[in-house]
Amino acid sequence: MSDNITEMLKKVRQIEIRTNRQVSDALAGAYHSVFKGRGMDFEEAREYAFGDEIRTIDWNVTARTGKAHVKKFREERELTMMIAVDLSASGNFGSSAISKRELAAELASTLAFSAARNNDKVGLALFSDGIEHIIPPRKGRRHILRLIRDILAFQPKHKGTNIASALEEVNRMLKRKAIVVLISDFLQGPDGKLPNYKDASSEVFKALDITNRRHDLVCFELIDNRELQLPRGLGVITLEDSETGEIVEINTSSEIVCKEYERINMERLRNFKLALAKSKIDLLEAHTDKPFITTLRKFFEKRSKK
Repeated sequence: MSDNITEMLKKVRQIEIRTNRQVSDALAGAYHSVFKGRGMDFEEAREYAFGDEIRTIDWNVTARTGKAHVKKFREERELTMMIAVDLSASGNFGSSAISKRELAAELASTLAFSAARNNDKVGLALFSDGIEHIIPPRKGRRHILRLIRDILAFQPKHKGTNIASALEEVNRMLKRKAIVVLISDFLQGPDGKLPNYKDASSEVFKALDITNRRHDLVCFELIDNRELQLPRGLGVITLEDSETGEIVEINTSSEIVCKEYERINMERLRNFKLALAKSKIDLLEAHTDKPFITTLRKFFEKRSKK
């Protein structure tokens, strides 16, 4: 077995151990509360007992037997989760202990094991400027380990990003309502430039809105602080866009330049957050230098109260 494969399997195992530790009964239970089943299925009729609601009385059975009976229902629980991960070139960046791609793998693993604890199926869609790799929804530990491995190891053919195109394909594939988890840094549009998140009519927002209407959409924004703030006092540095190859020189000794760089990025994050909030789409931030599990727990708690 080559060193690369051995190292990859080691990483997958480490992620499984870390995320399984995080997926406690409480987290799996919170997942169950947040992501509801498709509805209630009739199970059986039983004799009325004190405290049963009058509206559940089965009048046909009551008339036939001469005794009051009520309808008993069970939740149609089994759900499908489709995790869509942005594998464009910017995801390989990481100034902390892990890259954004490794963070995406840990996020996906935590959500997948939470789904597995609730007997839900999980699938995977890896995309760049379109979907490049699909794993259909299934159950089981080995299946989840394959998802983690592919997020870490799959080599996309293209470097760019087209979230709208990827979501359109996901919507075509999913025939029934599902949980769609979108993991991306949301840094670039199809043209390679910073998306205009003030424009609600843009293709990406149309696709996000359509997906949210058809399914239960949750977005995770991957953030590395080095992309938001420049290092100070290094003089002129060269930055290369990992997706377009564009090269720019920036003077980090200029406080004006550094502050403008930060302002542009913070405004982008703020506009994106506001736009998704208007469309009632859930957005969570995941940072490469911070544990995401606290954010996930708070999200589950907040949403379960809705």
